[in-house]
Amino acid sequence: MRLRRPRLLLPVAIAIVAIVALFFLFSGFYTDYLWFDNVDYTTVFSGMLLTQIVLFVVGALLMVGIVGGNMLLAFRMRPMFGPAMFGGASGADRYRMALDPHRKLIFIVGMAVLALFAGSQFAGQWKTWLQYVNGTDFGQKDPQFGLDIAFFMFDLPFIRMLLNFLFTAIVMSAILAAITHYLYGGFRLQSPGVHASRAARVHLSVLLGVFVLLKAGAYFVDRYDLVFSDRGFVHGASYTDINAVLPAKTILAIIALICAAMFFAGVVRPGGMLPGVSFGLLVLSAVLIGGVYPALVEQFQVKPNQQAKESTYIKRNIDATRQAYGIDNAEVIEYDAKEDPAQVNAAGDTSVSGVRLLDPSLVSKTFQQTQRIRGFYDFPDALDVDRYPDTGGKMIDHVVAVRDLTGPPSEQDNWINRHLVYTHGFGFVAAPGNKVTSGDVTTQGGLPDYDAKDLPGSGALAEKLKEPRVYFGEQAETEYVIAGGNPNNPQELDYPESAGTGQKNTTYTGVGVPVGSFFNRLVYAAKYGEVNILLSSDVNDQSKILYERDPRDRVAKVAPFLTLDANPYPAIVDGRIKWIVDGYTTSNNYPYAQSESLETMTRDLAVERRVVAAQPRDKINYMRNSVKAVVDGYDGTVTLYGWDDKDPILKTWGKAFPGIIRPVSEMSADLRTHVRYPEDLFKVQRYQLARYHIEDPGAFYGGQDVWVVPRDPSAGANNDIKQPPYYLTTTMPGGKPTFSLTTTFVPRQGPNLAAFMAVDATAGPDYGKLRVLRMPSSTAIPGPGQAQNNFQSRFAGELNLLGLQSSAVRYGNLLTLPYAGGLVYVEPVYIQAAAGTGQEPYPILRRVLVSFGNKIGSADTLEDALKQVFGGAPANNQPPQTNPGNQQPANPATTQLTQAIDAVAKAYNDGQNALKESPPNWTKFGESQKALQGALANLEKLKAQGTSATPTASATPSASPSPSASPSASPSGGS
Repeated sequence: MRLRRPRLLLPVAIAIVAIVALFFLFSGFYTDYLWFDNVDYTTVFSGMLLTQIVLFVVGALLMVGIVGGNMLLAFRMRPMFGPAMFGGASGADRYRMALDPHRKLIFIVGMAVLALFAGSQFAGQWKTWLQYVNGTDFGQKDPQFGLDIAFFMFDLPFIRMLLNFLFTAIVMSAILAAITHYLYGGFRLQSPGVHASRAARVHLSVLLGVFVLLKAGAYFVDRYDLVFSDRGFVHGASYTDINAVLPAKTILAIIALICAAMFFAGVVRPGGMLPGVSFGLLVLSAVLIGGVYPALVEQFQVKPNQQAKESTYIKRNIDATRQAYGIDNAEVIEYDAKEDPAQVNAAGDTSVSGVRLLDPSLVSKTFQQTQRIRGFYDFPDALDVDRYPDTGGKMIDHVVAVRDLTGPPSEQDNWINRHLVYTHGFGFVAAPGNKVTSGDVTTQGGLPDYDAKDLPGSGALAEKLKEPRVYFGEQAETEYVIAGGNPNNPQELDYPESAGTGQKNTTYTGVGVPVGSFFNRLVYAAKYGEVNILLSSDVNDQSKILYERDPRDRVAKVAPFLTLDANPYPAIVDGRIKWIVDGYTTSNNYPYAQSESLETMTRDLAVERRVVAAQPRDKINYMRNSVKAVVDGYDGTVTLYGWDDKDPILKTWGKAFPGIIRPVSEMSADLRTHVRYPEDLFKVQRYQLARYHIEDPGAFYGGQDVWVVPRDPSAGANNDIKQPPYYLTTTMPGGKPTFSLTTTFVPRQGPNLAAFMAVDATAGPDYGKLRVLRMPSSTAIPGPGQAQNNFQSRFAGELNLLGLQSSAVRYGNLLTLPYAGGLVYVEPVYIQAAAGTGQEPYPILRRVLVSFGNKIGSADTLEDALKQVFGGAPANNQPPQTNPGNQQPANPATTQLTQAIDAVAKAYNDGQNALKESPPNWTKFGESQKALQGALANLEKLKAQGTSATPTASATPSASPSPSASPSASPSGGS
């Protein structure tokens, strides 16, 4: 009895391990179903699951049927007399003797493993299959084969997948059948050659014939793949592809058919001559016809005359690329930009008066220090830009963010606090982008003038918010929370009360997966490896578990066929906080279109400096913003709106998952006002337009007018990071002020401005309209880098004074706008001063720099800086768009510092004017230098006395008063 126990122990242990493993596997599957059921997207779950199961079964059965069937056939064809048929002993005998007693077990296990891998690989192609069976025509034909674009987008990938699967099956069948024949005496490798039974020879000849037959089919299909070729000057079929490779593929397909017939002939004709000839013919033709001939055409016909030979195919690429990326309707306007302020009349031009000055990347720290309230709340590293009405109903650009919850304080970080108490963020924070508080550094001037702030919420915009709680957001660090519970005894922290150390609690009332039943608690305890879910008495029949809390993750799960924008943004919609996520349909199968990495096209300073999701490195050559996804910040409800209902790929997925895409007509009016043109699509389009604004093949080949996106000038001198696009309200020539997404271009070799591009970002009749202002080639308009250099060199001394007492000067986003018949640059300048003991430094807006041509202005307000550039002395020097309600009394130290700067400016300008006289007036110049030395000494004295006030605007010098002065500049990035 004791001897039998070890025999029973092992099977029992294996069974227990298997049961536990299966339970954990089931837990993952079942909790996924509960999640999809909770968000009402079970059609996606069931559709994906059913498709994957069917493909798994079909792939497994096909592979096992083909490979296993050929192995069994080889075994049944073994010689009647076994290995002795060819006489003598063989090295295969000992392998056969070792394996033969276990051949059934080995065969079953081997086929099971093969089925698992083949089925998994086939099931992994579920997207390809669904697009194939639900494909929607584009209504456009490719210029070479005359086939609808849908063939290349949906059919060709499936045909390729099927061919690869069959190739794998036949190759494995041939290898395993040959091994079986060898083990059981079907053939022998011995001198003077290979000796094979007729059955083995016939079997292997048929398999090789089938392989060559598949190769003939692959050659024929390769003809259509030429539309994706990268052999030529651009992507798509080139001159060599059409005139050499295309006929070569057709010839090779015919030769492969002949070779397949010769392999099949080996069934009735003994000997290895026919298979040998067919194999040699196949290899030789592939080398000469498929390789050497196209190479000769390319080298001796195309390269000496590439422009002429490739012109037709370059034009095809240009047209296809512009269509595939949605830039074919971009309007390029020849813009006779003025460079001299004296040539224009800016009086009465208010098109830039309300431009956004708050930089979303810089003021994030300001939001954190002034509106975080408690350490367990936080804001993202870069804020978002949206628009909301002011008190008069006018739509104003706002910098917005959600006060999200990161988790409990480290001292109280336990399971109950993390998952049951600290469950949600609270509140929406917003500030007009063109307004800051009045005063200086000592009186907290230059801060965002919030119209939604504090806890539980105050301000005109906050009054519109009926549900400020945020259970689903970008900053939540806790993977899951369990909310709801007993409403009579709420335990979820809502927000800390302003008086004392108390807190307001609440109970979640939205949707979620119920975890009241023992079984649901058990499966979630297994999913998260947390026994407290099962044992905690705080989890009751009314509790709900909330997970997949990042809005982007939720959309990705319910719509796995979409590529998502890297930067979701929050908005107050119908009294609730909603996350808006832009969804793209992408492909790399659009014929003739230029293929690029999505990650490369969207990479810029915003991606480098901000904590946003990076785009995949997959290459694409087609992109549409087909879906606007909305995630409710309170209950996580996901709604998908078909924004581009003409997109054939979206129609295809709509057939695959009927009912999940809602028509855009169901969008509420309030939601439509917050829809904006997406950043990543715009980045991709500007990347392509930098080259594909050229439509003439000859000019395209020459490349003289190719543009590039300039590097971000605020990121420092030694960087090669592109400047991000900026959301702001701008006025295109002849148009009205419009919320837009803007960018600039410079020549591929040269710092001057080449073009300015803007897209209407507001939902309406002109939404998505791309307009490009092309600068005149005869006029040198400074580019962003030149404008930044001019700012830094001209006002180095003044800006350094802004950074008194070790505070750093930080440059905000350098905005470019059409203005007064030219292009004006506007850049806010911040002081990053410490807020107080225990707080991190945060930036405060203290200057606005303006540049038009080579004329520069610097003042406390945009209006005053514009007056300096275009003429007219500023009437006053109040900070930008100040709020009268926050007016502070003048600071004596500010007055002294202002007078000192005025003296420096006057002395410097007097000296420059003396040098401009003809001949130069050296007497006046000497007097001005003495005055300049005295003024600078006075400034140093004020600095030594600890003056901390920031100077108000005054007449500023046209160059740095001190050659050695340089600001302690720190870069910024963002949009």
